[in-house]
Amino acid sequence: MNYRHAYHAGNFADVFKHVVLIALIEALKAKQAAFAVLDTHAGAGRYSLSSEEALKTGEFRDGVMRLVAAERLPTLVHAYLHLVQSQNGAQTYPGSPLIAAQLLRDHDRLMLCEIQDAEVESLRQLFGRDARVAVHQRDGYQSMAALLPPPEKRGLVLVDPPFEAQEDEFRIIEEALAAAHKRFANGIYAVWYPIKLRQSVLPFHRWLKASGMRKVLAAEICVHPDNSALRLNGCGMAIINAPYKLDRTLAEILPMLATTLAQSRYAQFRLEWLVED
Repeated sequence: MNYRHAYHAGNFADVFKHVVLIALIEALKAKQAAFAVLDTHAGAGRYSLSSEEALKTGEFRDGVMRLVAAERLPTLVHAYLHLVQSQNGAQTYPGSPLIAAQLLRDHDRLMLCEIQDAEVESLRQLFGRDARVAVHQRDGYQSMAALLPPPEKRGLVLVDPPFEAQEDEFRIIEEALAAAHKRFANGIYAVWYPIKLRQSVLPFHRWLKASGMRKVLAAEICVHPDNSALRLNGCGMAIINAPYKLDRTLAEILPMLATTLAQSRYAQFRLEWLVED
């Protein structure tokens, strides 16, 4: 495993991913019944923006720091920024596990899967005293079969791999999703994916359309044109069993994110139902 998220923490992709994550968790909280969140590729849980890695790329400056300077943020984006700034005044960036843990209620649960030793140790230090959180050192895709369905029968599965396998990662995700959906058909699945070349994403979207899964919503932002394999031009989230009115919620925030995080005049956003019912 060569990928290290410390170099990319707080970049535009993190902003997008974590705002959508907050929207999904808040939708689950609309009902009193308990739910579980499974994060299949949890990472370290939090990252220092003053670290050598973060400063080497400086990607957070074109990500979360742009929101710090922005005015009149939508409510959901403001909530995201508040969660970030609660971590040492935005000098420490919270990963998905820490954001989720801050949002969960006392009777909800969080399951974190990670295979790298250093990241697992970081997670255990962060959540060792939180009875709601379980840390598993295991392959994230395998965990989808082992840990689903949750006893709560309600929940969210966040699939956020480093995509070291490049385009082949989509095929791995498809296999894992198909197996997990058979076990936990009513769960919400949120799959983050990078956008370099548009044509690399289209087969995954076609697979989702033909999968038999319901209410599949694709949300994307691009900060550059999606026509170069040499850089990360954008990212997306495919959401299966998308909660009621999630499309309206995202329609309110995606234009603002695309404009604020743009790194070229070709920045854009997309919001498309791949499967509506």
